[in-house]
Amino acid sequence: MEKPAICGGTPACATPVQYGRQYIDEADIRAVTDVMKSDFLTCGPQIPALEKKFCEVTGAKYAVAVSNGTAALHIACIAAGIGPGDEAITTPITFAASANCISYCGGTPVFADIDPETYNIDPAAIEACITPKTKAVIPVHFTGQSVSCDEIAAICKKHGLLMIQDAAHAVGTRYKGQPIGSLGDMTCFSSHPVKTVTSGEGGIVTTNDETLYKKLLLARSHGITRDRSLMSAPSDDPWYYEMISLGYNYRLTDMQAALLSSQLEKLPAFSRRRKEIVSRYNEAFRDMEGIIVQKEIPESDTVRHLYILQLDTDILTCSRRQFFDAMDAENIHCQVHYIPVYRLPYYQNLGYPKGLCPNAERLYERILSIPLYYSLADKQVEEVILAVRKICAYYRR
Repeated sequence: MEKPAICGGTPACATPVQYGRQYIDEADIRAVTDVMKSDFLTCGPQIPALEKKFCEVTGAKYAVAVSNGTAALHIACIAAGIGPGDEAITTPITFAASANCISYCGGTPVFADIDPETYNIDPAAIEACITPKTKAVIPVHFTGQSVSCDEIAAICKKHGLLMIQDAAHAVGTRYKGQPIGSLGDMTCFSSHPVKTVTSGEGGIVTTNDETLYKKLLLARSHGITRDRSLMSAPSDDPWYYEMISLGYNYRLTDMQAALLSSQLEKLPAFSRRRKEIVSRYNEAFRDMEGIIVQKEIPESDTVRHLYILQLDTDILTCSRRQFFDAMDAENIHCQVHYIPVYRLPYYQNLGYPKGLCPNAERLYERILSIPLYYSLADKQVEEVILAVRKICAYYRR
């Protein structure tokens, strides 16, 4: 006998629906198997081919493919020259990597509060955090919505700071018509399986600055170069190379690069479908009592990685955990993005106080992410909406 849902009746979804998942087709599989039959599994032709394609997608002059999105952020911080004694400002509502990349370099993450309506970092809060030690700002395009790029860029220019955009959520998004990836000093992307396009694991840094590009290449591959112009003692020997800085092994394999190149061919279709689902969710939730919808700035043409519901606790009698469990009982598996980074035990042990960013902490207590991915069927979208409506009605004051 089918178990009734928490709010009564049968579950909204007959089969479980995850909050996110990849879409892989035969073209993707063929791209990977073709590489597996080739002479190069890594350090081969697929890497420059992917980087060229990513430049075409984003409008950037240069792209550097790496093993994951965290590696992308790390080498961007290296290229920015962040080191001991330096500070870099980021948002607390993000994955830990947006702050960890600063710590990897010996710098100190500084957390600026968010705009309570858009959930992105607040430019005014950035300016209030700047000190003589500040080296860079790392704004995150949270959920895929662009930050206020012009405003943050103006702050960075005023104070002589680099802007490293964390666009792990934002491939395909545009700001004032320009693709994310062509703006800022460096932009970092992720191709984890729940993102809009995937290579299994992978990341890319884009830039328009040749000097930064050369630093990114060195940081990706052990600090080793074959570029004679960078060598201290150039040689004509064909095997000769020099290690001129301390770098890392953050290379992407050709198999992963081929998969991501194939996925990028589907980016327009992936983007359209995500926008369709978001539009349907917005229509359903905008006037639903108990739900607050994330505000979108008009400058952002957003391809969302996440769709977040904020629970209006003035109207609903349940906790976020009760709502989360009720959705699970409806066979809809949600997630929470994110615990404010400075509230994680590692950062608490470094002395970051609770209450540091009140808007971020209040938001965290009230949000959950609902399913959003390319292959989510119209029927499933309606079932998600039905479940939210049902739970809100059950718990409404």
